[in-house]
Amino acid sequence: MKETQSTCPYCGVGCGVIIESQGAQITGVRGDPHHPANFGRLCTKGSTLHRTATAEVTLQTRLLSPLQRKSRNTKPQPIDWDSALTQAADKFAQVIKDHGPDAAGFYLSGQLLTEDYYVFNKLVKGLIGTNNLDTNSRLCMSSAVAGYKQTLGADAPPACYEDLALADCLFITGSNAAWAHPILFRRIEDARAARPQMKMVVVDPRRTDTAAVADLHLQIQPGTDVLLYHGMLHLMLDQGWTDPAYIAAHTSGFEALRELVREATPITVAETCGIAQADLVEATRLFARSPATLSLYCQGLNQSASGTAKNTALIDLHLATGQIGKPGAGPFSLTGQPNAMGGREVGGMANLLSAHRDLGNAVHRAEVAALWGVPDVPATPGKTAIEMFQAAADGQIKALWIACTNPAQSLPDQATVRRALERAEFVVVQEAFATTATCAFADLLLPATTWGEKAGTVTNSERRISRVRAAVPAAGQARDDWRIGRDFAQRLAARLHRESPSFDYPTPESVWNEHRESTRGRDLDITGLSYDQLDQAPQQWPFPEGARSGRARLYEDGRFPTPDGRARFAAVPYRALAEPCDAHYPFALNTGRLRDQWHGMSRTGTLGRLFGHAAEPTVQLHPTDMARLQLAPGALVQLQSRRGSVLLPAHASPDVAPAQAFVAMHWGGEYLSGRAADGSPLAGVNALTQPLYCPDSRQPELKHAAIRIEPAVFAWQMVALAWLPAEQVLAVREALRGLMPEFDFASCVPFASDTPLAQAAEERSGVLLRAASRQRPSEALLDRIEALLGLDAPDVMRYADPHRGQHRAVRLQRDGEEARMQAFLLGGDIRAEAWMKPLLQQQLPAQAFGRLLLSGSAAAPLAMVSRGPLVCSCIGVPAAAIDEHLAEHACAAADEQAALRGLQQSLRCGTSCGSCVPELRRRVQAARLIVLQPA
Repeated sequence: MKETQSTCPYCGVGCGVIIESQGAQITGVRGDPHHPANFGRLCTKGSTLHRTATAEVTLQTRLLSPLQRKSRNTKPQPIDWDSALTQAADKFAQVIKDHGPDAAGFYLSGQLLTEDYYVFNKLVKGLIGTNNLDTNSRLCMSSAVAGYKQTLGADAPPACYEDLALADCLFITGSNAAWAHPILFRRIEDARAARPQMKMVVVDPRRTDTAAVADLHLQIQPGTDVLLYHGMLHLMLDQGWTDPAYIAAHTSGFEALRELVREATPITVAETCGIAQADLVEATRLFARSPATLSLYCQGLNQSASGTAKNTALIDLHLATGQIGKPGAGPFSLTGQPNAMGGREVGGMANLLSAHRDLGNAVHRAEVAALWGVPDVPATPGKTAIEMFQAAADGQIKALWIACTNPAQSLPDQATVRRALERAEFVVVQEAFATTATCAFADLLLPATTWGEKAGTVTNSERRISRVRAAVPAAGQARDDWRIGRDFAQRLAARLHRESPSFDYPTPESVWNEHRESTRGRDLDITGLSYDQLDQAPQQWPFPEGARSGRARLYEDGRFPTPDGRARFAAVPYRALAEPCDAHYPFALNTGRLRDQWHGMSRTGTLGRLFGHAAEPTVQLHPTDMARLQLAPGALVQLQSRRGSVLLPAHASPDVAPAQAFVAMHWGGEYLSGRAADGSPLAGVNALTQPLYCPDSRQPELKHAAIRIEPAVFAWQMVALAWLPAEQVLAVREALRGLMPEFDFASCVPFASDTPLAQAAEERSGVLLRAASRQRPSEALLDRIEALLGLDAPDVMRYADPHRGQHRAVRLQRDGEEARMQAFLLGGDIRAEAWMKPLLQQQLPAQAFGRLLLSGSAAAPLAMVSRGPLVCSCIGVPAAAIDEHLAEHACAAADEQAALRGLQQSLRCGTSCGSCVPELRRRVQAARLIVLQPA
């Protein structure tokens, strides 16, 4: 067995991993105990990385050779690499010749490595001569970039992970770190345990796992963040809680801001934000009066039409109180993707150039042109993500190159995105996974390497650069992303007949060395670093030539990278939501992450176990809204915005405020399908979201949309579950995915048994299909589904009543003297799912039920209840087992921490990766509250 040090490919925490491999196969993964980001810890996603890289997953999901479509809507055919790259160069050269450089657009990803990003940035801006290069980091971090630059002068988070243990007040706003950045949240839990006096304030419209364990939760109305921060500054000024000496010595522009917040009185702020005045005062006091306040923030601030204003208003609070440039303090943006920071470093966005240079600065353009050896770099601003796809939909951009991202799932306003992909004359998709929605629109598919196969660098949220290393050879004919860009650039240069920058890169290190030189004298200067040093340990920037180490925190001397060395207050007025709720669209939709899934789930969606915590696509509503709409749990509803609609099962959740709705951002057309009343296809949650964007950052308002919710009544419904051989699960799911558009609503996900991961080599895997239609589907369609689920065998029990629309099939399998259910399909009346699903998932003896399995009875013949979601994925502990333990052990008799320890000792939940600990705490709190309530 070989061991290889590398970095996790998921969130921006940047955890170090050790990959175990044998030959060409990754066999295991564990946290790197020496990596300063995680010290050996991994979350549920990171700890299962090796299970998403098995031979079965690779064969059934990976793009393994170049593929070409000779016409749209036909199956792509294999093509050799030389022909593929030649065709791509010919097509792009022709488009550039006929329509100019700006008719080409490149859309990249924060999951690319820094070296990949650098090559494509140079290719597009230095060779083609357009700035039409943007990235899905535009959907993630561009408001944080703009906020830092407008106030502090540079895109540089000033704090570090060590500050989590040194802060006296953690102010978490617009971030569910417990789910989105689990390992960072483990450090927060450690810090609070070590220093009980530390206070934690969470600002979020939803009661997340992060909010539930806070000392104070400000459950504000969506979009009121700027007014909240202005109200806090108003109170600070009124109470004398600012730091006048720091303001005078290190900042500018405070008087304009003082005047702006004059009208943000406590009563106005409390009423508009929907919070208590006392809570507003307490949050302000903790922020301003704590010796060290560290704010953590993410998409709740960034993904907004006021995203930059939210960022700057929060940073204003730090500057006004001197809570910056010292241990435990500062505004700390949590990066969403593993290398969104690295992409920004090399200028991989439409408004940036290498080493944090600005496209609009003529001196910066000249510096980059000299570095690349070209006459100039174009000055015309490039199209950002939303603008790029709108331009393609309008016919202005003719050729699109998409690398390592899935815009047909992740961009807002999917109707426009899909029109863009269909109208573009030539679409190249450079991708590791063949299963993403965007692959269906590609004229040319280029297979790329992925985690475990590629080498380079990434930069995490605290400006720490880590090595990514290959543990196994590339799968099939896949090539590294930087190499694809290099080889395409060399071919394209020969066709454009113009002076070309050099693309003579033999290795990723040679690319990185050029990037390193571009940073000389810049705020992120890394000229003192080498690959050899990064091989020894990850390092933070800046790390200039002659330095012995990187810098942990910035601005400790009160000097900022602005012309006068002062930070700048941003006096930006509060503006209400660009798309407010009204009588036609009365609900506020909020989107966010699931604990165990990542983005469009092209990787995490291959593992049934990661669906244990959130098994299916749903919309969460407040119980009062469920009652008002007369919705039973799981009832289908239609969510309609001004752009599109989606069908989802509804479930009650007290964590969601009244008149609000929550849908996870992961559910795209790969897992959720259907047709609107007019027959048009539904494309997942982003059929609803807005293309409106922040005027400064161009980041879209993905977190909020005004919607209406109506019950969706269908004449016929179906649910089917089946255990399958592990090597067949993904193939069956893909085959069922092809049948989903035949229904008005359908969702299809894998699932797994809830055995501990230590026994997972023996765990069972299966597929769950749910569907509904306005009329009963054909027998031929049902036969195809049954065949895929193994329900076409002679020993299958079945019942059919076509006149009443009833169709039921059940398959049992002998297990010694018992028979256990292996698969079932209920069509028409599906109420028996309530007891048949747990019977199958818990693998209980089923022979005694006999004909009752086909009766369709809504009532369980015996006490049969679902064990609920899998709270602890590692150990395999469902919600019911946790709640039963808490009820039996009189947890009110002990304090919360003791109750949690007892739970962990008894059931072992929360003792492995720790991702479930916040939810365990919530359940302990809820159980103790029930016990402590007076009779």
